[in-house]
Amino acid sequence: MTIVYAILIFCFLIFVHELGHFIVAKACGVKVNEFAIGMGPAIYKKQKGETLYAIRILPIGGYCAMEGEDEDSDEPGAFNNKPAWQRACVLAAGSFMNLLTCVVLLIVIAFCVGQTTTTIDQVAKDSPALRAGIESGDKIIAVDGEAIDKWDDLIQSVGYSKEETAEITVLRDGKEVTLTAQLEYDKDAGRNMIGITPVMQRNPVRAVGDGIKNTGRMTVMMYDTLRQLFTGDVSVSELSGPVGIVYATNQAAKSGVLYVVYLAALLSLNLAIINMLPFPALDGGRLLFLVIRLFTGKRVSDETEGKIHFIGICLLFALMIYVTFNDVLRFIIPIF
Repeated sequence: MTIVYAILIFCFLIFVHELGHFIVAKACGVKVNEFAIGMGPAIYKKQKGETLYAIRILPIGGYCAMEGEDEDSDEPGAFNNKPAWQRACVLAAGSFMNLLTCVVLLIVIAFCVGQTTTTIDQVAKDSPALRAGIESGDKIIAVDGEAIDKWDDLIQSVGYSKEETAEITVLRDGKEVTLTAQLEYDKDAGRNMIGITPVMQRNPVRAVGDGIKNTGRMTVMMYDTLRQLFTGDVSVSELSGPVGIVYATNQAAKSGVLYVVYLAALLSLNLAIINMLPFPALDGGRLLFLVIRLFTGKRVSDETEGKIHFIGICLLFALMIYVTFNDVLRFIIPIF
Protein backbone atom coordinates (compact mmCIF):
# COMPACT_ATOMS: atom_id res chain seq x y z
CA MET A 1 0.00 0.00 0.00
CA THR A 2 2.96 2.32 0.58
CA ILE A 3 3.79 2.47 -3.11
CA VAL A 4 0.12 3.08 -3.91
CA TYR A 5 0.01 5.97 -1.42
CA ALA A 6 3.20 7.43 -2.90
CA ILE A 7 1.87 7.18 -6.47
CA LEU A 8 -1.47 8.72 -5.48
CA ILE A 9 0.28 11.63 -3.73
CA PHE A 10 2.65 12.19 -6.65
CA CYS A 11 -0.13 12.02 -9.27
CA PHE A 12 -2.34 14.34 -7.22
CA LEU A 13 0.39 16.98 -6.87
CA ILE A 14 1.31 16.81 -10.55
CA PHE A 15 -2.39 17.02 -11.49
CA VAL A 16 -2.84 20.12 -9.31
CA HIS A 17 0.27 21.73 -10.79
CA GLU A 18 -0.70 21.10 -14.42
CA LEU A 19 -4.31 22.06 -13.67
CA GLY A 20 -3.03 25.49 -12.60
CA HIS A 21 -1.31 25.95 -15.96
CA PHE A 22 -4.41 24.66 -17.77
CA ILE A 23 -6.97 26.88 -16.02
CA VAL A 24 -4.97 30.09 -16.50
CA ALA A 25 -4.04 29.18 -20.08
CA LYS A 26 -7.72 28.69 -20.95
CA ALA A 27 -8.63 31.94 -19.15
CA CYS A 28 -6.04 33.79 -21.25
CA GLY A 29 -7.28 32.22 -24.49
CA VAL A 30 -4.20 30.05 -25.01
CA LYS A 31 -4.77 26.97 -27.15
CA VAL A 32 -4.05 23.82 -25.10
CA ASN A 33 -3.28 20.89 -27.38
CA GLU A 34 -3.14 18.25 -24.64
CA PHE A 35 -3.68 17.98 -20.90
CA ALA A 36 -2.12 14.74 -19.64
CA ILE A 37 -1.45 13.05 -16.32
CA GLY A 38 1.39 10.55 -16.49
CA MET A 39 3.88 9.86 -19.25
CA GLY A 40 4.27 7.23 -21.97
CA PRO A 41 1.45 5.50 -23.89
CA ALA A 42 -2.10 6.68 -23.16
CA ILE A 43 -4.42 4.28 -21.34
CA TYR A 44 -7.30 6.74 -21.70
CA LYS A 45 -7.80 9.73 -23.95
CA LYS A 46 -10.64 11.90 -25.10
CA GLN A 47 -10.72 14.83 -27.50
CA LYS A 48 -12.92 17.68 -26.36
CA GLY A 49 -12.82 20.80 -28.46
CA GLU A 50 -9.24 21.79 -29.24
CA THR A 51 -7.79 19.82 -26.30
CA LEU A 52 -6.91 16.14 -25.95
CA TYR A 53 -7.35 14.89 -22.37
CA ALA A 54 -5.22 11.85 -21.52
CA ILE A 55 -4.16 9.55 -18.70
CA ARG A 56 -0.84 7.92 -19.50
CA ILE A 57 0.59 4.69 -18.17
CA LEU A 58 3.65 5.92 -16.23
CA PRO A 59 2.76 7.95 -13.09
CA ILE A 60 5.98 9.99 -13.23
CA GLY A 61 4.70 13.36 -14.30
CA GLY A 62 2.22 15.09 -16.56
CA TYR A 63 1.97 18.09 -18.83
CA CYS A 64 -0.18 20.85 -20.22
CA ALA A 65 0.98 21.11 -23.84
CA MET A 66 0.21 24.57 -25.23
CA GLU A 67 0.41 25.70 -28.83
CA GLY A 68 3.51 27.83 -29.34
CA GLU A 69 5.01 26.97 -25.97
CA ASP A 70 8.34 25.64 -27.28
CA GLU A 71 8.18 26.80 -30.89
CA ASP A 72 6.93 29.69 -33.01
CA SER A 73 3.30 29.50 -34.07
CA ASP A 74 1.20 31.87 -36.15
CA GLU A 75 -2.08 30.85 -34.50
CA PRO A 76 -3.82 33.68 -32.57
CA GLY A 77 -4.27 31.39 -29.56
CA ALA A 78 -0.61 30.35 -29.44
CA PHE A 79 1.27 30.87 -26.19
CA ASN A 80 4.09 32.76 -27.93
CA ASN A 81 1.61 35.32 -29.32
CA LYS A 82 0.13 36.26 -25.96
CA PRO A 83 1.20 39.38 -23.98
CA ALA A 84 4.13 38.88 -21.60
CA TRP A 85 1.97 39.32 -18.49
CA GLN A 86 -0.41 36.56 -19.61
CA ARG A 87 2.48 34.19 -20.34
CA ALA A 88 3.93 34.97 -16.91
CA CYS A 89 0.59 34.20 -15.24
CA VAL A 90 0.34 30.87 -17.08
CA LEU A 91 3.88 29.90 -16.10
CA ALA A 92 3.43 30.84 -12.44
CA ALA A 93 -0.01 29.23 -12.10
CA GLY A 94 1.30 25.70 -11.54
CA SER A 95 3.42 26.65 -8.55
CA PHE A 96 0.64 28.86 -7.20
CA MET A 97 -1.75 25.89 -7.25
CA ASN A 98 0.78 23.76 -5.38
CA LEU A 99 1.21 26.53 -2.81
CA LEU A 100 -2.57 26.81 -2.45
CA THR A 101 -2.82 23.01 -2.08
CA CYS A 102 -0.26 23.11 0.73
CA VAL A 103 -2.25 25.83 2.54
CA VAL A 104 -5.53 23.89 2.18
CA LEU A 105 -3.98 20.63 3.42
CA LEU A 106 -2.42 22.34 6.43
CA ILE A 107 -5.76 23.99 7.24
CA VAL A 108 -7.42 20.55 7.15
CA ILE A 109 -4.74 19.19 9.49
CA ALA A 110 -5.09 22.16 11.85
CA PHE A 111 -8.85 21.68 11.99
CA CYS A 112 -8.66 17.91 12.53
CA VAL A 113 -6.03 18.17 15.25
CA GLY A 114 -7.72 21.17 16.84
CA GLN A 115 -6.27 24.24 18.48
CA THR A 116 -4.84 24.40 21.97
CA THR A 117 -6.63 26.24 24.78
CA THR A 118 -5.40 27.24 28.23
CA THR A 119 -7.81 24.79 29.86
CA ILE A 120 -6.09 21.67 31.19
CA ASP A 121 -7.19 18.30 29.84
CA GLN A 122 -4.89 15.88 31.64
CA VAL A 123 -2.37 16.08 34.47
CA ALA A 124 0.38 13.46 34.32
CA LYS A 125 0.96 11.11 37.23
CA ASP A 126 3.78 12.08 39.61
CA SER A 127 4.25 15.37 37.75
CA PRO A 128 5.12 18.83 39.14
CA ALA A 129 1.62 19.99 38.17
CA LEU A 130 -0.05 17.16 40.15
CA ARG A 131 2.12 17.83 43.19
CA ALA A 132 1.26 21.54 42.96
CA GLY A 133 -2.47 20.74 43.08
CA ILE A 134 -3.33 21.57 39.47
CA GLU A 135 -6.40 19.66 38.29
CA SER A 136 -8.02 18.67 35.01
CA GLY A 137 -10.49 21.38 34.00
CA ASP A 138 -8.46 24.23 35.49
CA LYS A 139 -8.07 27.20 33.18
CA ILE A 140 -4.62 28.81 33.43
CA ILE A 141 -4.96 32.60 33.41
CA ALA A 142 -1.56 33.78 34.66
CA VAL A 143 2.03 32.69 35.37
CA ASP A 144 4.06 34.70 37.88
CA GLY A 145 1.49 37.48 37.62
CA GLU A 146 1.70 37.68 33.81
CA ALA A 147 -1.61 37.10 31.97
CA ILE A 148 -1.84 33.96 29.83
CA ASP A 149 -4.15 34.18 26.80
CA LYS A 150 -3.00 31.18 24.77
CA TRP A 151 -1.06 27.94 25.20
CA ASP A 152 2.03 29.35 23.45
CA ASP A 153 2.20 32.03 26.16
CA LEU A 154 2.26 29.29 28.78
CA ILE A 155 5.06 27.41 26.97
CA GLN A 156 7.16 30.59 26.86
CA SER A 157 6.49 31.53 30.48
CA VAL A 158 7.00 28.10 32.02
CA GLY A 159 9.13 26.29 29.43
CA TYR A 160 11.95 28.83 29.32
CA SER A 161 11.80 30.27 32.82
CA LYS A 162 15.14 30.63 34.62
CA GLU A 163 13.48 30.15 38.00
CA GLU A 164 13.08 26.85 39.87
CA THR A 165 9.37 27.42 40.55
CA ALA A 166 6.43 29.18 38.88
CA GLU A 167 3.34 30.76 40.45
CA ILE A 168 0.47 29.48 38.32
CA THR A 169 -2.94 31.12 38.67
CA VAL A 170 -5.91 29.03 37.52
CA LEU A 171 -9.63 29.62 37.28
CA ARG A 172 -11.46 26.82 39.10
CA ASP A 173 -15.23 26.81 39.66
CA GLY A 174 -15.31 30.54 38.96
CA LYS A 175 -12.60 31.33 41.53
CA GLU A 176 -8.95 32.25 41.06
CA VAL A 177 -6.47 29.88 42.71
CA THR A 178 -2.70 30.45 42.75
CA LEU A 179 -0.47 27.38 43.01
CA THR A 180 3.31 26.92 43.12
CA ALA A 181 4.79 24.35 40.73
CA GLN A 182 8.37 23.09 40.63
CA LEU A 183 9.93 23.36 37.18
CA GLU A 184 11.67 20.27 35.81
CA TYR A 185 13.89 20.51 32.73
CA ASP A 186 13.23 17.94 30.00
CA LYS A 187 16.30 17.26 27.85
CA ASP A 188 14.28 15.75 24.99
CA ALA A 189 11.92 18.73 24.80
CA GLY A 190 14.68 21.25 25.48
CA ARG A 191 12.57 23.17 27.99
CA ASN A 192 10.86 22.98 31.37
CA MET A 193 7.85 20.66 31.69
CA ILE A 194 5.25 20.41 34.44
CA GLY A 195 3.17 17.52 33.05
CA ILE A 196 -0.04 18.98 31.65
CA THR A 197 -1.84 18.71 28.31
CA PRO A 198 -4.41 21.22 26.97
CA VAL A 199 -8.01 20.79 25.94
CA MET A 200 -8.19 20.97 22.14
CA GLN A 201 -11.02 22.71 20.29
CA ARG A 202 -11.86 22.79 16.61
CA ASN A 203 -12.21 26.37 15.40
CA PRO A 204 -12.48 26.85 11.60
CA VAL A 205 -11.27 30.46 11.74
CA ARG A 206 -8.22 29.58 13.84
CA ALA A 207 -7.56 26.56 11.62
CA VAL A 208 -7.33 28.85 8.57
CA GLY A 209 -4.92 31.13 10.40
CA ASP A 210 -2.81 28.21 11.61
CA GLY A 211 -2.72 26.68 8.12
CA ILE A 212 -1.44 29.93 6.59
CA LYS A 213 1.10 30.50 9.39
CA ASN A 214 2.38 26.92 9.16
CA THR A 215 2.78 27.28 5.39
CA GLY A 216 4.86 30.41 6.03
CA ARG A 217 7.06 28.60 8.55
CA MET A 218 7.49 25.66 6.19
CA THR A 219 8.44 28.01 3.33
CA VAL A 220 11.11 29.72 5.43
CA MET A 221 12.47 26.29 6.40
CA MET A 222 12.69 25.17 2.76
CA TYR A 223 14.39 28.35 1.57
CA ASP A 224 16.86 27.99 4.44
CA THR A 225 17.60 24.44 3.27
CA LEU A 226 18.16 25.68 -0.29
CA ARG A 227 20.50 28.37 1.04
CA GLN A 228 22.47 25.71 2.91
CA LEU A 229 22.68 23.62 -0.27
CA PHE A 230 24.20 26.54 -2.18
CA THR A 231 26.61 27.41 0.65
CA GLY A 232 27.63 23.78 1.12
CA ASP A 233 26.30 23.51 4.68
CA VAL A 234 24.02 20.71 3.46
CA SER A 235 25.31 18.07 1.03
CA VAL A 236 23.49 17.21 -2.21
CA SER A 237 23.76 13.58 -1.09
CA GLU A 238 21.18 14.36 1.60
CA LEU A 239 18.49 15.13 -1.00
CA SER A 240 15.77 12.54 -1.63
CA GLY A 241 14.09 11.45 -4.85
CA PRO A 242 11.29 9.00 -5.69
CA VAL A 243 12.74 6.19 -3.54
CA GLY A 244 13.09 8.55 -0.59
CA ILE A 245 9.51 9.75 -1.07
CA VAL A 246 8.25 6.15 -0.97
CA TYR A 247 10.26 5.56 2.22
CA ALA A 248 8.91 8.78 3.80
CA THR A 249 5.37 7.81 2.77
CA ASN A 250 5.80 4.43 4.44
CA GLN A 251 6.96 6.08 7.67
CA ALA A 252 4.09 8.59 7.54
CA ALA A 253 1.50 5.87 6.85
CA LYS A 254 2.60 4.02 10.00
CA SER A 255 1.83 7.13 12.04
CA GLY A 256 -1.63 7.75 10.60
CA VAL A 257 -3.57 9.47 7.84
CA LEU A 258 -2.81 13.00 9.04
CA TYR A 259 0.92 12.34 8.71
CA VAL A 260 0.39 11.28 5.09
CA VAL A 261 -1.60 14.49 4.49
CA TYR A 262 1.22 16.50 6.10
CA LEU A 263 3.76 14.80 3.84
CA ALA A 264 1.60 15.67 0.81
CA ALA A 265 1.51 19.32 1.95
CA LEU A 266 5.29 19.33 2.38
CA LEU A 267 5.86 17.83 -1.07
CA SER A 268 3.36 20.23 -2.66
CA LEU A 269 5.17 23.26 -1.24
CA ASN A 270 8.49 21.74 -2.26
CA LEU A 271 7.19 21.35 -5.82
CA ALA A 272 5.99 24.96 -5.84
CA ILE A 273 9.32 26.37 -4.63
CA ILE A 274 11.59 24.19 -6.78
CA ASN A 275 9.57 24.93 -9.92
CA MET A 276 10.00 28.67 -9.41
CA LEU A 277 13.80 28.51 -9.22
CA PRO A 278 15.39 30.37 -12.17
CA PHE A 279 16.80 27.16 -13.66
CA PRO A 280 16.40 26.12 -17.33
CA ALA A 281 13.41 23.83 -18.03
CA LEU A 282 11.67 24.82 -14.79
CA ASP A 283 8.83 27.34 -14.74
CA GLY A 284 11.13 29.80 -12.99
CA GLY A 285 13.68 29.42 -15.79
CA ARG A 286 11.01 30.11 -18.40
CA LEU A 287 9.91 33.19 -16.45
CA LEU A 288 13.54 34.36 -16.42
CA PHE A 289 13.74 34.08 -20.21
CA LEU A 290 10.44 35.95 -20.44
CA VAL A 291 11.99 38.84 -18.50
CA ILE A 292 15.19 38.67 -20.58
CA ARG A 293 13.16 38.92 -23.79
CA LEU A 294 11.33 41.96 -22.49
CA PHE A 295 14.67 43.78 -22.50
CA THR A 296 16.42 42.09 -25.44
CA GLY A 297 13.56 41.50 -27.85
CA LYS A 298 14.19 38.63 -30.24
CA ARG A 299 17.96 38.60 -29.76
CA VAL A 300 17.45 35.39 -27.76
CA SER A 301 15.80 33.13 -30.33
CA ASP A 302 13.28 30.37 -29.61
CA GLU A 303 15.87 27.88 -30.83
CA THR A 304 18.49 29.14 -28.38
CA GLU A 305 16.06 29.13 -25.49
CA GLY A 306 14.91 25.62 -26.44
CA LYS A 307 18.50 24.34 -26.42
CA ILE A 308 19.14 25.86 -22.99
CA HIS A 309 15.97 24.29 -21.59
CA PHE A 310 17.02 20.94 -23.10
CA ILE A 311 20.37 21.17 -21.32
CA GLY A 312 18.45 22.01 -18.13
CA ILE A 313 16.28 18.90 -18.52
CA CYS A 314 19.39 16.74 -19.00
CA LEU A 315 20.97 18.19 -15.86
CA LEU A 316 17.76 17.61 -13.88
CA PHE A 317 17.61 13.99 -15.06
CA ALA A 318 21.27 13.53 -14.07
CA LEU A 319 20.49 14.94 -10.62
CA MET A 320 17.46 12.64 -10.31
CA ILE A 321 19.60 9.59 -11.19
CA TYR A 322 22.23 10.64 -8.64
CA VAL A 323 19.64 11.27 -5.91
CA THR A 324 17.86 7.97 -6.65
CA PHE A 325 21.18 6.11 -6.44
CA ASN A 326 21.83 7.67 -3.02
CA ASP A 327 18.29 6.80 -1.91
CA VAL A 328 18.89 3.15 -2.81
CA LEU A 329 22.12 3.16 -0.79
CA ARG A 330 20.37 4.79 2.20
CA PHE A 331 16.97 3.07 2.24
CA ILE A 332 17.02 -0.14 0.19
CA ILE A 333 20.44 -1.78 0.62
CA PRO A 334 20.41 -1.56 4.48
CA ILE A 335 17.22 -3.71 4.45
CA PHE A 336 19.20 -6.57 2.89
